Amino acid sequence: MSRIGKMPIPIPKGVTVTIGDNEVKVKGPKGELSRKRVGNIEIKQEDGVLKLVPRDEERKTQAFHGLLRTLVNNMVVGVTDGFVKRLKIVGVGYRGEMKGSTLVLNVGYSKPKEYALPKGVSGTVSKDGVIELSGIDKEQLGNIAAEIRSIRKPDSYKGKGIRYIDEVVRIKPGKSVAKG
Repeated sequence: MSRIGKMPIPIPKGVTVTIGDNEVKVKGPKGELSRKRVGNIEIKQEDGVLKLVPRDEERKTQAFHGLLRTLVNNMVVGVTDGFVKRLKIVGVGYRGEMKGSTLVLNVGYSKPKEYALPKGVSGTVSKDGVIELSGIDKEQLGNIAAEIRSIRKPDSYKGKGIRYIDEVVRIKPGKSVAKG
């Protein structure tokens, strides 16, 4: 059995969990999320906690046990607290701004790149070039952050580009001039 899968998921006040045949719905103060269930795993709700119990001992079921527990826990955390991803724009003249729900990035191309944020995700850009994305779906938020980062990945020689706030970019040495 999975160690993560065995851990119970506490349900905070104000959150309702609906368990269907093939779907789990979580509704809270920040919104509502739903996800299809994976694997042969039973979800039980008792005394304000959710417990996930595998129905058989197959290898695939054991593999999905911890995954499904983490996905459901992320849904509960998302509808109560939400998630935040931060990216940083690094480079001389590189900047970004929000125009409504569209992120406009000036990152060294001839024209500004525009990225429309989908419904459920909001963003802000600070003066020092920090892009802050927030939403209730952790998976969607991570995918959007990765797409924004891919507009201008960090350069390995000067470090210019868009990177995650905690990302460490190794700077390669340039060509060295032979002294003679």
